[in-house]
Amino acid sequence: MKNVRFLFLFLFVIAQQLVIAQDSNLRAYLDNKQFYAPGTGNYLEIYFQFVGYSIKYKGIDGGLQGELAISLQISDGEKIVASDAYRLQTPVMKDSIVDDFYDVKRFAISPGRYVLSVELQDLNSDAKPVKASQPIMIEDLETSISASDIEAIEAASKGDENSSFFKSGYNMIPRLSTFYPSQLSSIPVYIEFYNTDQLGDSICGMKQMIINTETGAELSEQTVYSKHRTTQVLPILRNVDISDVPTGKYALSYTLISKSMKELTTQSYLFERSNDIEVSWNLETMVTDPAFQAFITNDSVTYYLESLIPISKPAEIKNIISTIKTKDVELQRRHIQAFWLQTSPGSAYDAWLRYKGQVQLVERIYANNFQEGFETDRGRVYLQYGAPTNIVSRETSPTEYPYEIWQYNKIGVFSNKRFVFYNPDLVNNAYRLLHSDMVGELKNPSWPITLSKRNTTNGNIDDPNFYLQDHFGGASNDLFRQY
Repeated sequence: MKNVRFLFLFLFVIAQQLVIAQDSNLRAYLDNKQFYAPGTGNYLEIYFQFVGYSIKYKGIDGGLQGELAISLQISDGEKIVASDAYRLQTPVMKDSIVDDFYDVKRFAISPGRYVLSVELQDLNSDAKPVKASQPIMIEDLETSISASDIEAIEAASKGDENSSFFKSGYNMIPRLSTFYPSQLSSIPVYIEFYNTDQLGDSICGMKQMIINTETGAELSEQTVYSKHRTTQVLPILRNVDISDVPTGKYALSYTLISKSMKELTTQSYLFERSNDIEVSWNLETMVTDPAFQAFITNDSVTYYLESLIPISKPAEIKNIISTIKTKDVELQRRHIQAFWLQTSPGSAYDAWLRYKGQVQLVERIYANNFQEGFETDRGRVYLQYGAPTNIVSRETSPTEYPYEIWQYNKIGVFSNKRFVFYNPDLVNNAYRLLHSDMVGELKNPSWPITLSKRNTTNGNIDDPNFYLQDHFGGASNDLFRQY
């Protein structure tokens, strides 16, 4: 089983912006997780979260109710190995307030590679069905020591076996969003370990960790060990406190450990946290390091303080802006020093010099007549993630705007991430970020249409490439996919 599985799919029909008077159209989120059960074998859980306001309702006694037709198929490329088609009535909505609602389906399925295809239809609407598909991989969890996927939970309560959300004594409503704002202080999660009784000991251990995926740093205060009895299926339901986890991108991991402290199997859950914990520095009383004093002239202090924004968290950015507004050069100089003392304790000055060199580099390459280098999208990405492994640049094309494709072999824990920049103004070196497959960055599935807009008319949200014509010299799609 993959250590990290991050499947998050949006399903849309026609864009609401195209027809202002048009009613909302069906919108849903889809995810899946793999588990194992003795007597059943490997099985897949498919989760739906339906956006309540995107569904049409009819009046019934006691409120409003909608109805959906759902079709699921799992195929191996040659034949359909599992399928289901059913109608789903929404919960009764009172008054005009509608909430999101959920559904889950389970399929026993043998290990292998498959394609999951989904079709959703609002039975009270004339809109076309929503269709989507995605590849899935089923691992063999039956014979060896292994772990299920980690299921994030929206809510869990003591349940009954008749509920489709019932598992291990609880009704568990899945959480499909991996974004946790400051209003949420915990992540309820569920995971199962299998065949720990093969260890030959009555006791095994589990290690819980949270790792910053951007820096690789472990949040040591979040590392927790626990003991468990070995068994064929070991279910774990945890409520992970993230109230003190600052803004950033993280991996919550669970590792099974033998009695001799050998790590046996690991599973991870990626999430993004927004938590503006205030950063408080007493700049008034800070003693300025002569090194920081000597290498930043008075007329460039504000520039270099602003240049920290691309690598700063939201709370730090607020502090930077506040310090700049004081127009106090000495205070700004201390702020730069404080930033690097916190970011790179023990090597603050060396880290600052390295970053200063990068800022000067992006200024020479990416600045234009209305933006500093670090203010541009390419400059920001370079400073935040470092130099790309490969750059493909096309200044001229018969039908495409000038563009660059940046490819990174590694960004933190992520592999093979790409960024597409383009220059629709054709002047000023003002390339903008058009699309990226990096977590937390701008995602634009119809980026080839935008890039080729001089050769493309209209568009279709059901098929972003419907009106994208083949044309001589338009190689951006092939270049993007070659990595």
